[in-house]
Amino acid sequence: MPPAPEVAVQLLKYSGMTSRQRSDVLLLAGAVILTRFLFRSRYLYDIDSVNFALAIRRFDPRVYQPHPPGYFLYIGLGRLFNSLLRDANLALVVLSIAASCGTVILIYRMALSWFGWRSARFAGLLFLLSPLAWFHGTVALTYSVEAFFSALLGYLCWLIAGGRVSLVVPAAIALGVSAGVRPSSLLFLGPLFVFSLRKVSAKRRGAGVAALALALAAWFLPMIRASGGFHAYFEALLSLWRLVPSKDTVFNSSPATSIARACTIVFIYLLTFGAASLAPLAALRRRPGDSEKKLFTAVWMGPALCFFTLIFLKFVNSGYLLLLATPASIWLGRWASDWYETTAWRKDWKLAALGMGAAANVLIFLAAPVYCSYRSVRRFEAQLSGIRAALPQVASPKDTLLIGFDSHFLGYRHAGYYLPSYLTVQYPEVKLIEGVRIFALEDRDTRLLTGLPLSTYSKFVLFPLPGEAASYRQYLDQVKSRLGEHRLRTIDAGGYQFLTGPITDLPLLFPPAAPGQKPGVYVVLHSGAQPVNSRAHQSAPAAF
Repeated sequence: MPPAPEVAVQLLKYSGMTSRQRSDVLLLAGAVILTRFLFRSRYLYDIDSVNFALAIRRFDPRVYQPHPPGYFLYIGLGRLFNSLLRDANLALVVLSIAASCGTVILIYRMALSWFGWRSARFAGLLFLLSPLAWFHGTVALTYSVEAFFSALLGYLCWLIAGGRVSLVVPAAIALGVSAGVRPSSLLFLGPLFVFSLRKVSAKRRGAGVAALALALAAWFLPMIRASGGFHAYFEALLSLWRLVPSKDTVFNSSPATSIARACTIVFIYLLTFGAASLAPLAALRRRPGDSEKKLFTAVWMGPALCFFTLIFLKFVNSGYLLLLATPASIWLGRWASDWYETTAWRKDWKLAALGMGAAANVLIFLAAPVYCSYRSVRRFEAQLSGIRAALPQVASPKDTLLIGFDSHFLGYRHAGYYLPSYLTVQYPEVKLIEGVRIFALEDRDTRLLTGLPLSTYSKFVLFPLPGEAASYRQYLDQVKSRLGEHRLRTIDAGGYQFLTGPITDLPLLFPPAAPGQKPGVYVVLHSGAQPVNSRAHQSAPAAF
């Protein structure tokens, strides 16, 4: 068998590209791999990253390993990579890098077929130097993988629309697999697949629908089994929907909320492409013959943009928009190419302007004061490493319960994952369909508690968020209002301040979850609750 680089060359040789174009693709793919790997994260960066890592060990969406809707095939791929690398974070990061590499190849190939060689080169470079795409290629999150499937399905659907009807079944399978990675892909990319079938025979359509149904069933039914059945799965999914996305939709909030989300989308666009965001200014000169491509692009991007504007979007979830990175990069590459070809500037001035734009994008990725910059990642990792080293100096896991806040960064998930010998519980408690519950994590396994361990421990410690974070100050205000500031003691260690108090005060912090609390831990297994000793309890392994 030839080595991997030779295989890639052989595949490109028959793709209809010239030797220069094949060289472009190889250079772009290599640059993506290099830039993402060199700047990769060393710790699980986001709360969702921790959820995914926990699920690699035991899959159970009921306890957010991972959070619903489950991301079943993504976890399966993570397990495959982890079996080779023996590091959950590195496994998922390598998966993001591989997906980013595939995405840039498809962006180049599609831009080449739409607008030609120069536009394809610009489109590939825009993705390579996109601050947001660069960031997501370095962390353990699903968005880069979803972006790859968006690119793959977009390319296949365009070929189908152009008469390659033999690709209907492969495209249907790609859509089904993408839904197994991120189920929302079915909602956002399904309309594009349907649109591509408008000129296909009824027999081909039927084959496509059947292939899609089989692809969906191939992962959905095993996921339901691993989740404890339909009732358990959909109960967890509905609980999460009620907790977060359902609260500010266009149906139950003011129009100002949707306007704010639209503004967030614009800001994310600027963050995604940096200096290249100005490329649409070159689109003032229209070219004939683009109407079909524009309609195809509108169907590709429209469903996701409508959902993120009208239903749900938060800035910390900016990666949602990477689903649209391929069509955006293609069009921006075309407009950047138009500018380069038609502007009256001298060539060296043009190159200087492009160099300044590239430098601006690199600077945004490296040092922008946003959560998705390299500076923020390294700062987070330094804080987590410092707290991880300092906490054992403050309290022993034998007699200390760890309280972590519900936060994307340095929250209870990070505390429980990187300090597995402590029992870590989430503050505040959550209201699920089955009632008020407390998420707890020990030995990198999650449980739902209905009560608190008043007899096993003598004290609790609050796992600190960054001191300047507004969310941390808000949580501290809540804690102090419930406990009373005089009940807490501050201990300095390793440059961090840890707040601690006696375990007997803990019911004051979780009153809805602990009425009439008696000693012992009450763990929700599948239905009902039973008192157990937290040190002896081990959750039953799931099927996946």
